[in-house]
Amino acid sequence: MGSLRILGVDPGYGIVGIGIIEVSGNRISHVFHGTIETPKNLPAEKRLKRIYEEFLKVLERFSPDECAMEKLFFVKNVTTAIGVGEARGVLFLALAEKNIPVFEYAPNEVKVSLSGYGRASKKQIQENVKRFLNLSEIPRPDDAADALAIAWCHALQSRARRVTHEKD
Repeated sequence: MGSLRILGVDPGYGIVGIGIIEVSGNRISHVFHGTIETPKNLPAEKRLKRIYEEFLKVLERFSPDECAMEKLFFVKNVTTAIGVGEARGVLFLALAEKNIPVFEYAPNEVKVSLSGYGRASKKQIQENVKRFLNLSEIPRPDDAADALAIAWCHALQSRARRVTHEKD
C-alpha cells in the first residue's frame, strides 16, 4: 500500500491554517505546517485573491492526495462567518481545480479523534498534535496546529473507512 498525503485546512479570512501529514501503513508523519495570512487593510477581493494564490502554491508544492477541512459552524459574529465562508469558497475552488477530494469535519469530531472527548480544550488538542506527530513543540500559530489536528482526524477516519470497506 502506498502513502497518502493529507492536507488539513483550518479555514479563515485573516488566517488560513495549513497542516500536511503523510500516512504510510500505520505511520503518520508530519510534513509541513504554516499559515496563509491576509492583512486587515486589504480590500475583500484582494484578501480572497491572496488566499487563493497562496493556497495554490501550497497545493503545487506538496501535492496532497486529499484535503480535510473544518466545517463552517455557527458563530455569533455574522461578519466573521461571511468572511470565512468566502475564504472557504476560494479554497474549494483551488482544490477542485487540482481534483483533490475534500472531506469536512466538525470541530467536535476533530476533538474526539485526538482526545476521545468532543469538548477537549484547545491546549489538550495541541499537546496531542505535538505528541502524536513527534514534534518538539506545539505548532504555532494555533491555526496551523488546528490544521494538523484536522489532518490527523481525517487520517484516522479514512483508515477506519478502509478497514470497514475491506471487511465488506
